[in-house]
Amino acid sequence: MTTVDPLTLAVVRGRLEQIADEMDTVFERMAFSPVISDAWDRADGIYSATDGSVIVQGERGLPIFVGTMQFTVASVLASVSDIAQGDTYLVNDPFAGGTHIMDTKMVRPFFYRGELFAMLANTGHWTDLGGRVPGGFGAQASDCYQEGLRIPPVRLFTDDTLNTDILAILQTNSRLPDDVMGDVDAQASALRAGEDRLTELLDEYGTDVVRDVIDTLRRRSADQMRAQIRDIADGSYRFTEVMDNDGITDRELEVAVEITVVGDKMTVDFSRSSAPCEGPMNSVHAATVSSSVVAIKHIFPDIPINSGIFEPLEFIIPETVFLNAKPPRPVAGCAAETSQRIITAVMGALAEAVPRRSQAGSSATSNNLSIGGVDQDGEPFVMYVFLGGGYGAHPAGDGLSNGCSLMSIGLVQSIEILEQRYPVQFNQYSLRDDSFGTGQFRGGLGVHFEFEYTGETGRMSLLGDQAKTAPVGRAGGSNGSTSAPWFRLDGQTSTLPMISKGEAVSIRKGDVICMQTPGGGGYGDPHDRHPDHVTADHENGYTSLVAPAPR
Repeated sequence: MTTVDPLTLAVVRGRLEQIADEMDTVFERMAFSPVISDAWDRADGIYSATDGSVIVQGERGLPIFVGTMQFTVASVLASVSDIAQGDTYLVNDPFAGGTHIMDTKMVRPFFYRGELFAMLANTGHWTDLGGRVPGGFGAQASDCYQEGLRIPPVRLFTDDTLNTDILAILQTNSRLPDDVMGDVDAQASALRAGEDRLTELLDEYGTDVVRDVIDTLRRRSADQMRAQIRDIADGSYRFTEVMDNDGITDRELEVAVEITVVGDKMTVDFSRSSAPCEGPMNSVHAATVSSSVVAIKHIFPDIPINSGIFEPLEFIIPETVFLNAKPPRPVAGCAAETSQRIITAVMGALAEAVPRRSQAGSSATSNNLSIGGVDQDGEPFVMYVFLGGGYGAHPAGDGLSNGCSLMSIGLVQSIEILEQRYPVQFNQYSLRDDSFGTGQFRGGLGVHFEFEYTGETGRMSLLGDQAKTAPVGRAGGSNGSTSAPWFRLDGQTSTLPMISKGEAVSIRKGDVICMQTPGGGGYGDPHDRHPDHVTADHENGYTSLVAPAPR
């Protein structure tokens, strides 16, 4: 191995990151599904051709896909014996390094001068791939076969020629066949763009230099992670998050984690968590590992993301808990719901270990809302949205209001685009008053997201959580608010029996749907909040409550 000079290291690292970013841009600009093009529910990256480990991922890609896509690439490498130039493989199997069925991956081997050098991969949330409800978020699905078309690694392109038989299967099993075609083109084009740019990089610097840069970056991330772990006192740190229910049985689920630090090693153990559940809130191994790393990255944000970040970490996730589900368990809630409670559980445990780096509890639900029906032109539609909420306050300031999902950097689609594409008319989209936890620093506010359905008939499904347990306050701060969705159907205001979950609810013209997302927990004693900040909260309309008297 040669030694890379610092300038070359910085330039090649930047070029690798830029390649992944350009892949993200191509994907989002070409995608038909608004959840990809507008909400950024996607990611692109470069991975090892040996074991699938992550080399670099685009800056605007969903953080949870950092870990899951390396498991996906590994599953392709393990299942395909005759990888060839010009191939592109398609997979969405949650149990083959995936998340939920809607997250569809493409993997393309990258050859340079006849040698397999790396794997390019991306993930995008396809709005619909069949299943018992439009959008795939069946809150009462009791096995994975009810959640949509499950695809093992298959060769979608051979010598850059699309396998139209596989495409026909995909389109026939989707309520949105045109979107499927558009998203296939977008993902494949993004990978080809990455191939072009990576070829240019290797032409300029050569394979030996680029390999040395990749190895150096991996070792540096591993060393940085070990250094951060060494700063934590040896010991075991526990925390338990409680989820509302699994969508079928109204019984709480526990995400119970124990983090053990010994020297420069960290073990993350979920053995005390609840058993596999009947409904779709199970997680898969890849998503549980990735969610844990996202939480650790929240605490140690300066460590570059690549396979080195995983080296000092050990994960214990037995098959006896709902965080390592196997077929045929349903897993629709894995990526957007259970993953976030894994993140907050790990962050909660680390708050005991490094309290000055930690924050209060945050909104940890995406409130996955899907509506399907037929529009005024007689065409089927599926509208899927996810929402943000309030982040927890921290030792240096207030929490962020309307922050994105903790495992995501995804955006809420603009209401103008939603109104243009779907039969909905918005009544209100605003910050949710009085939703934050109080403290020396208050939590961020959740949102109030309310619209009227203007179609004739439709079916609505909701897969959310955090309606029963609030984001926790820390260091004397109070808890934030819980999720509080409500509906006005046939003139009657009601909530769902499971509150945060329900499926195939019939809706008609004039019905109103309202999502109210959680606010973040507060940090520190509320009596220590600066009077000017209290005044500003009232003047901005964030609260109508009487503030505690300062000390």
